[in-house]
Amino acid sequence: MDGEQKRGNDGDRQACLVVHDPSAGPTVLRLTPGETVTLGRAPANQVVIRDERASRQHAEVVFSESGWIVRDLGSRNGTFLGGELLAGEHRLAAGDVLSIGRVELVFHPGDPPPESSGSGSLSGTVVGDLPTSIDQWQASITHRQAKSRLLDQLRTSAATVPRVGRAAAELCRLSFALGRAEGPEEVGRLAVETAVEEIEGGRGVVLLPASLDASGDITADMLTPAASMPFPWPDDVPSAAVETVMSTDEALMATASSGTGVPTTTLAAPIRSGGRPVGVMYLEIDHASRSTTPDDLEFAMAVCDAVGVAVENIAARSELTTKLATAADENAWLKQRLGEESRMVGESPQLAAIIEQIKRVATTKATVLVRGESGAGKELVARGIHDASDRVGKPFICLNCAALSETLLESELFGHEKGAFTGATERKAGKFEAADGGTLVLDEIGEMSPAIQAKFLRVLEGHPFERVGGSKRIRVDVRVVAATNRNLEEAVSSGDFRRDLYFRLKVVEILVPPLRKRRDDIEPLARHFLARFAGETGRRVRDFTPEALEALKTYDWPGNIREMRNVIERAVVLSHSELIDRAELALSQLPTPGDTGRHPLEARPTYKPESLEDVEKRHILATIEASGGNKTKAASILGIERSTLDRKLARWAKRRGEKG
Repeated sequence: MDGEQKRGNDGDRQACLVVHDPSAGPTVLRLTPGETVTLGRAPANQVVIRDERASRQHAEVVFSESGWIVRDLGSRNGTFLGGELLAGEHRLAAGDVLSIGRVELVFHPGDPPPESSGSGSLSGTVVGDLPTSIDQWQASITHRQAKSRLLDQLRTSAATVPRVGRAAAELCRLSFALGRAEGPEEVGRLAVETAVEEIEGGRGVVLLPASLDASGDITADMLTPAASMPFPWPDDVPSAAVETVMSTDEALMATASSGTGVPTTTLAAPIRSGGRPVGVMYLEIDHASRSTTPDDLEFAMAVCDAVGVAVENIAARSELTTKLATAADENAWLKQRLGEESRMVGESPQLAAIIEQIKRVATTKATVLVRGESGAGKELVARGIHDASDRVGKPFICLNCAALSETLLESELFGHEKGAFTGATERKAGKFEAADGGTLVLDEIGEMSPAIQAKFLRVLEGHPFERVGGSKRIRVDVRVVAATNRNLEEAVSSGDFRRDLYFRLKVVEILVPPLRKRRDDIEPLARHFLARFAGETGRRVRDFTPEALEALKTYDWPGNIREMRNVIERAVVLSHSELIDRAELALSQLPTPGDTGRHPLEARPTYKPESLEDVEKRHILATIEASGGNKTKAASILGIERSTLDRKLARWAKRRGEKG
């Protein structure tokens, strides 16, 4: 009889759970007396329930004197036994079915049934085959695509996970949540929820300034509740604790008796940003539930550190958003300005012919040589060629060859390697590389040295090149537009410019006449610049007087369009009325240059030598005439005494009488 009873007890001790998980298939778990088997979503559980409705620590199965017992661990959605919600604990019998979400666990005393033992089993270990098809793999991870299980809120007992590990997990989860927070209110809510729940505080509040970008020191009276628990905050936060934390930049923990006689501990920790306190977390813990420890204050301080980083990130994100919006506005404005500056304005037949040439040449890959005086609009022609071509969305790079020495020009064109020459502290890509796929405009091409001309010619012919000091061969696809105001034919004859490069550049030549040779463009250009600068400066200048317009039309414009631009801008800035007058146009007396950029020798009047006395006499008489015959006024203008003027006039009259 005793032997039969012993065998019966052993049978009760041996049992297993057959886990039916739709996402992972059936698995078997052998139950061993003396070991507690936990069920839940946390990876530390012996049975991991892959279902969002399961809590991290959902239920447990233990062996007692009466047999195997199942009890719910205060789960969020409950444990069901045979379709009924489990209340308290229950002794398991053969065939009992536990349901947690979609997962079912069947209890079997003794050995596993034959249909479930084929997969094998290990004591205390979930055993099962890996998914064999892609459909099984997808089904097993579908419910994790939006959220990682490892970042869910930790729910476990101190016996399973130590306090330090639990706190570290909570801080990790909080950090990820704060990284997604949109504003200070959400940051405060996440922080106070985490602190109150982990420390088991009665209530708490996070105080932050109304503006995160406030400059200067932040004081206690500048703080407002960003979030609190419970919400709304029932009473005012004790100002003494907040002011102490803000002034000392140190955490505070103090215990005092409340009105009910139950001691209450106050925890207050600073929230730092940029090395200074910008806020406070305030917590109150009722000792009726538990006693506080220094670890509670350490946890609150760690939460505050995470909040400080989140506050900095939100402020930086806000600043970046503002800068991006400003940059977008500036970019749109610059594009508008670029469109205005690159637009060709005029009504002359010469300009119409240039526009027609641009349209015809833009669709080809031919190298273009643009010739004309300085300021005539050669770069506008190059921009027009680029914009009308299929390279319009690619780089448009300009380089003035006359502004750089031979060494610097070679580096600018072809780039250089680190250490290629003194000052080459890092690798630099040249203009050819920067303009790859686009257009490269080389202004003042006639100023290029013969050594650079030879290397430049090879690139034009499609050969690769090397950076200065480098050996890597680089090949680019660049359309070159060259511009010059020099007489290249003379430069070729004198040997200053390579003949083969001259013919390579002059595939298509566009001549840009000076402004004085296309006077039909003067008035449209003047009105274009007037409207543009009036809009930029906010001046109420709307037109020119007839005299000013006539002066603009008859002026030879030695500086061409560039000079007109500056003249109109100056007139708009200094004008006192709605109409610009002739006197407000600062027109120079410079001679006009020749078409090649050289000043022609102008015919000068024959010089007639004369004495200083004759020069003085002519000047004094002219001054008296300009003064209306008033000798006193003339003497004042000349800077001499009236008596001195009378003596000079008398002497000249006497000489004239003697000669007469």
